[in-house]
Formats: sequence, structure tokens, C-alpha cells
Amino acid sequence: MLVVDKPAGRTSNATLQAVKSALYAAKAGHTGSLDPLATGVLPLCFGEATKFSQYLLDADKGYLSTFVLGVATTTGDADGVVVQTCDASAIDRQALEMLLDDFRGEIDQIPSMYSALKHRGRPLYELARDGIEVERAARRVKIHAFELLAFEPGMRATVEVKIRCSKGTYVRSLAEEIGQRLGCGAHVAQLRRTAAGPFTLAHCVPLEQIERLAQERRFTELNALLMPIDSGLTDMPEVRMPEVSAHYFGQGQPVLVPNAPLVGPVRVRLESGEFLGVGEVIDDGRLAPRRLVVARSPHL
Repeated sequence: MLVVDKPAGRTSNATLQAVKSALYAAKAGHTGSLDPLATGVLPLCFGEATKFSQYLLDADKGYLSTFVLGVATTTGDADGVVVQTCDASAIDRQALEMLLDDFRGEIDQIPSMYSALKHRGRPLYELARDGIEVERAARRVKIHAFELLAFEPGMRATVEVKIRCSKGTYVRSLAEEIGQRLGCGAHVAQLRRTAAGPFTLAHCVPLEQIERLAQERRFTELNALLMPIDSGLTDMPEVRMPEVSAHYFGQGQPVLVPNAPLVGPVRVRLESGEFLGVGEVIDDGRLAPRRLVVARSPHL
């Protein structure tokens, strides 16, 4: 695994392809798209690690964002075409603080037409660019924290916020709905992802550093940036099993493991520390394999 600080102006897939090329990786995937406008934490998986990307896709995310009040755009962010302007001078910090409270906790959110969600096999953003709008069902998301960091009043008031939320939350939709509720329109001017599951900005490597090391053929330094397969699973409890149990576990059979958690997914290792995959405790208390690493030690 490698966590990249995605630069502004590039898609998540373009960033992934650049790193995949730098590492000469045969198989790669990212764990949740960021808009081209956005920067920040983009965990990438390579080889066997791609099997475990879903766990990061499902993880909570953190963001820092700047909203501009008084301007609404087609896309809900600064990349879109302005469709409405309004004087936001009447908005004060107190009114905004009170409104943010309505967005904390579980809320229903209608995905943006400029999201990557698919409708009959096509991403919504493709339909939107063709001038087609389709009905989208509201989805339940959870806003764990929505903090107002700074507010600068004016005709084009700016709002800096810190957000921690569940998967599937669209920050641009939060900005748009806040603008609608305030009656002045709003859009996202800046967006930086600060966390994805256990990863934060402290884990990030700039894309330009990766590309420079590859160009200079400094592959030892490049490989040293890679993290273990299970780096994104550190929120899960860990269990260890002897090799005899690992033999059956690796063949897809549930096994008994002493001191295993009673419920939920767990990281599974050999007693020697080798990562085997992710298992889940089933009703009878045995540990069943869910995702396994194929490349095992020769003696097993």
C-alpha cells in the first residue's frame, strides 16, 4: 500500500495510473475517488492488497473544506459554471453555527449529479455533462463532526469547516444544501481529505516525489515508501493462529482460534507474524476466512 497526497487538478484514476507506472505494478486500485479539485489522502493498493480495498472504501473519512456563500455552480464546486449569485452579507456566524447543528449525526443526502455513482452502467457525471439529470434516491450518511473553523462575512462570505463523516458523504452536497437553507447558494472552493480510515496526511507521500524517484530510477527508495498489505486494517482486532490451523483456514475452512473476538472482522496472522488475511467470527464461534493473501510461505 501507498498513501498519496493527491494534487489538485488531477483525477484519482490519473494519480493511480501515474503511481502504478512508477512502481511497474501489474495490479492496482484506489480506495475511494477524490474530485479533481480535491487534494489529500488517497490510499492506493497494489497486488494482493487490492483484495482488501473494500474495507478502506467503507471507512470513515475526514475533510477540511472552504465553502463560498453567495455563489452556486453547476457542479457544487469551483470547477463548475456559476448558475446563481446572491449577496450573502446578511449571513452571520451565529446563524451558520445554528444551521450546522442540523447536519450533525445521521442525515439523508441526495448524491450530486456530478458524482461517480452509476445509473444504468454510466457514471452520473457523464450524464450530467450530456445535460441529462436523473432521479437519485437519498442515502443515509453520518456526520460524526462538523466544526466551523473560520467565517469571513461579506457578499461572498467564506466558511472554513472540518468534517468527519461516514463513507458516501458528499461534501459538495453539504455546501449546496447549506447554501439553499441560507437562501444565498454556496459551493466548495477548496477540499482536502485529511483522513481515510487509519490513514492521515502524516502518511502521505507527494505524487511529485514518487514520479521523481521513478524518473531517477531510485527504486530502493521508492519501494521503501510502500507499507504492508494490512496497513489499512489497523482498526480491526488482530488474532494469531498456529500453522496447523492456518493450513485449513487457507483452504477456506472455518477454524477455532483461542481468545478471538466474539463478533466482527479480524486481521489474521500466523504466530510468526505473517499476515494471512481477514476473517470473521461466525455464529458457532469459529473464525471463517473472508479475504486471503495468496502468496504464502513455501513451507505451508
